Amino acid sequence: MRGAPSHDRSVLLGILLMCTAGTLFPVMNGLVQVLSRTYPSEQIIWARNTGHLLIVLAVIVPRYGLSVLRTVRPAVQISRSCLLLMSTAMFFFGVKHLPLAQAGSISQMTPFFVTLLAWPMLGERIPLSRFVAVLVGFLGVLVVIRPGTDVFHWASLLIVGNAFCYAVYQVFTRRVAGLDRPETSVMYSALVGTLVMCAVVPFVWKTPESLTDALLHCCLGALGATGHYCVARAMTYAQANVVSPFQYWQIIGSVVVGYFVSGLMPDLATWIGAGIIVCAGVYIALTASRGAPRRG
Repeated sequence: MRGAPSHDRSVLLGILLMCTAGTLFPVMNGLVQVLSRTYPSEQIIWARNTGHLLIVLAVIVPRYGLSVLRTVRPAVQISRSCLLLMSTAMFFFGVKHLPLAQAGSISQMTPFFVTLLAWPMLGERIPLSRFVAVLVGFLGVLVVIRPGTDVFHWASLLIVGNAFCYAVYQVFTRRVAGLDRPETSVMYSALVGTLVMCAVVPFVWKTPESLTDALLHCCLGALGATGHYCVARAMTYAQANVVSPFQYWQIIGSVVVGYFVSGLMPDLATWIGAGIIVCAGVYIALTASRGAPRRG
């Protein structure tokens, strides 16, 4: 009996951390939209990756040293980092042209892609009910994107690509989870992307016009790193199927931040599509650990 309140507090803390991440990511994306009005996307991607890497280096290297770079599966780790870079690039280029709430809703396709990819890549079978939930989730995305209508924008496809790349990144992360230490995976997540963008950014560099703009560049990495840390910590306080549904708080955060950045509110179809996505995603999250091996 005495352990129950402590368990409840841990679950609540996990939920709070997941909601915190769902607030930080939209703020970061809002800053991306603001900076994209003046600066090239390549420079913004570089700032996001480099800031993240510097924070990781400051936290991990003093504790583990350079041995943290040793990996059993270097090809998989490098592929993970490349996929994360592609995912970030697609989102940052796409969000220049889309309302933040719409982009945030489409990006929530990731759990559906992970569910589909886990079968051929990890050997995890998909129950029929979960497969139907995936199809319902994709229907919700179509409601948000509305292909073939006047409101359809090609940049929506970049956000779909972002979600797919991030899903493959997550599957690769599960592949190395039992082989490399978590700190190694965290390090590689930002390392390769930073090196690639350091080679690109000199050709597009635009010096920040003000101290405020320079600080906004710096904030991108800090917000991203903190958000990912909150997600990782949330999983340590409560089971993934308990806290994962709260990742959809990010849609609400995107609505609020998008309104402050551009003054736009989602239309009815976007709200309906987002609602379908959330319901399907929550169902998948709540049933993910039933009748299947525990997730890595």
